[in-house]
Amino acid sequence: MEDHEQRPAKKHKNISSLAPQLEESSHEVTASTPMAPPTEKPSGKKSTNSMKKKKSKGNNVWTKPSSRKGKKRTKSTTTTTAQTEDSVLITPIHRHPDKTDDTADMKICLSKVYKAEKVELSEDRLSAGSYKGYRMVRATRGVMEGAWYFEIKVVSLGETGHTRLGWSTEKGDLQAPVGYDGNSYGYRDFDGSKVHKALREKYGEEGYVEGDVIGFYINLPDGNLYAPKAQELVLYRGQRYAYATDPKEDPPKVVPGSEMCFFRNGICQGSAFKDLHGGRYYPAASMYTLPHQSNCVVKFNFGPDFEAFPEDFGQLPMPKPMIEVPYHGYDGSVENGNPLGSTRMCPMLKVVKENES
Repeated sequence: MEDHEQRPAKKHKNISSLAPQLEESSHEVTASTPMAPPTEKPSGKKSTNSMKKKKSKGNNVWTKPSSRKGKKRTKSTTTTTAQTEDSVLITPIHRHPDKTDDTADMKICLSKVYKAEKVELSEDRLSAGSYKGYRMVRATRGVMEGAWYFEIKVVSLGETGHTRLGWSTEKGDLQAPVGYDGNSYGYRDFDGSKVHKALREKYGEEGYVEGDVIGFYINLPDGNLYAPKAQELVLYRGQRYAYATDPKEDPPKVVPGSEMCFFRNGICQGSAFKDLHGGRYYPAASMYTLPHQSNCVVKFNFGPDFEAFPEDFGQLPMPKPMIEVPYHGYDGSVENGNPLGSTRMCPMLKVVKENES
C-alpha cells in the first residue's frame, strides 16, 4: 500500500534567493584560509582506456620497445675542447705507400701501387698491359724541375687496342686514361691528337701504330719554386691523413717557360703543352682493350740507351734521361712521427695540435 501512495513533491528554492548566501560563504572561506589545490586520491585500479593502450602497444610487432634504463647522461666536452685545442681539417689518402715499391737501391720502374687493378706488369716492371677498358699506370719516380726524357714502345695493340701515353701528376686518376682530367697530359694513338681535361686537340700529322717508339720530353725551369706545398701527414689506425690549417687550397702556380713535347720515332710532333702547373710529373701510360681480347702492351725505356733519341731538340734545353731521377724516399713524416711534435686523433676525425711541453 505504501508503494502506491504518492510521495510529496519536493520544494525547490529560487536560485536568486541563494545567490547572496553563496557569495557570503565564499568570502568567509577565502578570508579564513587559502584554498589548497585539489589532490587526486590514489587508486589501485587502472582505467580501462590506459590498459587498452598498453595492450595495443605491446601487440604491435613493428615497433621495438625502447628503454632508457642504464643510460647515463654525460656532460658534453666539445665546447671545452674547442676552446683549448686547435682543430685542423684532414683528408684521407686513398693509398698507403709500399716500402718495397721503390727503394734507394732500385732504379725507376713502373709502380705496383700506383696503378689500376686491371693493369698487369712484367717481372722487370718495365712493360704494362691492360685487358679491360682504359686503365693507367705511372712510374715510381717523377720530376719537378729541369728537362727530362723517356721513351715508350708500342709492343702490341691487337685488334681492339688503343693507348694514351704521357705524363701524370700525383693526383691523376688511375681508373681513367691519361689526359682524362687536369692532372695528366696524353698523346693519343688513334689520330695523333693531344688530350688534356678529356679534350682532344689536333696535334700530330697522324697517329702512331704498333711498333712505333714514342718519346716524351718535359721542361720545368726552376720548377721547385712553383711546386705546391708538401702535404703534412699523420697516421691513424693504419690510414694516412693529410691535414691543413686552412680549408682553402692555394691555387696552382704556373711554371714560366715550361713545355711538353712528344716525339714519334725520333721526330718532334711540335709543342704539345705550355705553361704547366708546378708539381711532380710522372711517366704514365693507359691502355684500352675490349674484353676477351689480347692485351695491349707497351714497354717503357727510361734510358740511358734509347732506341729513337732525337738528334736535335732545337731551342729546347738538352734533357736528362729519367733513369737519373733520384730516389724520393719513403714518407718519413708518417713513419717516424710528424712535424707537429705531438698529435692525436679525436673520435670526430680531427687532428688536434697540442702545446709542446
